[in-house]
Amino acid sequence: MTSLDTGLELLDGHQTNPRNKVPDVTAAFWLIKLMAVTMGETAADYLNVNLGMGLTTTSLMMAVILIGTLALQFSRERYVPWTYWLNVVLISVVGTLVTDNLVDNLGVGLVTCTAVFSVALAACFALWYGEEGTLSIHDVDNPVREAFYWVAILFTFALGTAAGDLVAEQFALGYLASGILFGSVIASLALGYFALGLDGIPAFWLVYILTRPLGASFGDLLSQPVDYGGLGFGTVMTSLGFLAVIVATVAAMSLGLRRR
Repeated sequence: MTSLDTGLELLDGHQTNPRNKVPDVTAAFWLIKLMAVTMGETAADYLNVNLGMGLTTTSLMMAVILIGTLALQFSRERYVPWTYWLNVVLISVVGTLVTDNLVDNLGVGLVTCTAVFSVALAACFALWYGEEGTLSIHDVDNPVREAFYWVAILFTFALGTAAGDLVAEQFALGYLASGILFGSVIASLALGYFALGLDGIPAFWLVYILTRPLGASFGDLLSQPVDYGGLGFGTVMTSLGFLAVIVATVAAMSLGLRRR
């Protein structure tokens, strides 16, 4: 195997189940996930604030687009990188907007949002396990499991948004300190999985939740004005930069699948 082949293996992962509709967890999986949630935060801010579309209009527009891309995802017979990751990027935006609508438009507190989405995610997992007998992401190979998977993903983004805003804003830790906090928790979970025998399923979903506030914290750090504790790069430049990384990595994944 050439060095290029080895690199592509690390990027797209080896699908142990050829009918699985979602990617195996690799370094590239977490790289794109982190980029997607960061872009979701900055893109939602750009559409809502910079373009002046408002939360309601932005939310409805993005929800309609997401429904269309999810229909495309469900029509696939196997994992297709660009289709899958397009939905992750869009659902990160929609999940952010769901929480923002509850907080800004309906006046629901961040503590309440965090609690409600935690319960909703737990209920989704309970129904998923009761129906299918597994929560494994290695066997998302039928429409029922895939539906539960995407509902769970939506709840993780909404929950991560609420928890991240709660820590960064209401607890006043700031963007950088919040990012370091969530990064440390993720590192602890990784240590538990690789060294202490922590079960892979809860470890995966906990990290999936926590990468949302981690990415949002660094997204805000990069995009927000200096007066608000950011570095002032703006939402446009930050979103485009992360989008470029996502496109390049997904292109490499697609090339790896095509070569095999």
